[in-house]
Formats: sequence, C-alpha cells, structure tokens
Amino acid sequence: MKFYPTERIGLFIDGANLYAAARALGFDIDYKKLLQLFADKAHLVRAFYYTALIEDQEYSPIRPLVDWLDYNGYTMVTKPTKEFTDASGRRKIKGNMDIELAIDVMEMAERLDHVVLFSGDGDFRRLVEAVQRKGVRVTVVSTIRSSPPMVADELRRQADVFVELDELANSIARMHQHAHPRPAAAGGNGNGDDVATGSR
Repeated sequence: MKFYPTERIGLFIDGANLYAAARALGFDIDYKKLLQLFADKAHLVRAFYYTALIEDQEYSPIRPLVDWLDYNGYTMVTKPTKEFTDASGRRKIKGNMDIELAIDVMEMAERLDHVVLFSGDGDFRRLVEAVQRKGVRVTVVSTIRSSPPMVADELRRQADVFVELDELANSIARMHQHAHPRPAAAGGNGNGDDVATGSR
C-alpha cells in the first residue's frame, strides 16, 4: 500500500461486504488493528463503518460490534433493515447501505486526498470514477482469492490501487483469544444486500 504521511485519508467500510470477504478468506478482522494500520501511514481524517441493523429484534448479533466501533474511533452509519418475501417464499431482510456510503464519500471528497473503500461491490465503480475526477486517489480493498472473487472486475479496474484483503490478514486479523466482539451475523451475500436470512 502506498500512502504519503501528509495525505488526508478516509476509510469507508461496507460492513457486510468486508465481513463476507474476510470470512471467505478464513479470518476475522480486528478493527482496532485496522484503524491503527491506516493511522500509522497517513493523516486519518475519518473511518466510516456502514451496516444495517435488525431493529425489531430483542438482540441483534452485531450490536456489540456496532457499539464497540462507535466508542473506538469509527463513525457508525446504520439504518433499519427492511423485511420482504422473495419469489420462492423465503423471508429475507434487506439492508443496502450503498447510497449512504456514496453520499458520505462525495461530501468528504473535498477534505480528503485519498479514499480507501472496503468493498467489492461493482455498483461503486461510478462513485470511484466521480471521486477521481475531483483529484482524489481511490484504493479499493477486497479479495480476488475467494471463490468466487468478492470484488467486481470493473471496480478493481477503476481503482487507482487494488489491495488484496488476504495480504492484509497478518496486520488486521483478530487473534481468537482477544475478547473482541465478533460480528456473528453481519455477513450476507457479499454485495451488501441481504444481511440475514430468516426461516424458509
């Protein structure tokens, strides 16, 4: 990863997408280490974490993670999920955070030199292109080593730099003896749409 000590960077983390990518590679992310990794490389302005929450449940499995991140240097962006029934009659929960992430990137662009996007979602290609036109460099962090790859080819090509998540594992993987909240159900299908699936 190439960063300049004086450049202003912002992290934009598509929570469900990053969780699914790390899980596909067989490790959990230590978010304190992740924050420190980038804070050591440049002037970290802000780190945003996006996730949908199931509001009507007594206890959300990712609530401890969300609360921990909120108290430990991350700006949390959450919204309630929407429940629907798909064509095959399965109850699904939809919580797509693409619009929220895109608006924040565009709003922050003038205060940043470098955007680091943790997502493989091809829908972000146009966002990356728009930010680049403002003179901001964009690094995309995801993986091509999972099967299937978690990053859309068009997003990887559009980014100034693509960082393979697997190569960051030694720096940001959570050691299992650490008492650090585990996002038990923050996964989904990797594109950030379905954060949980209910009973059939």
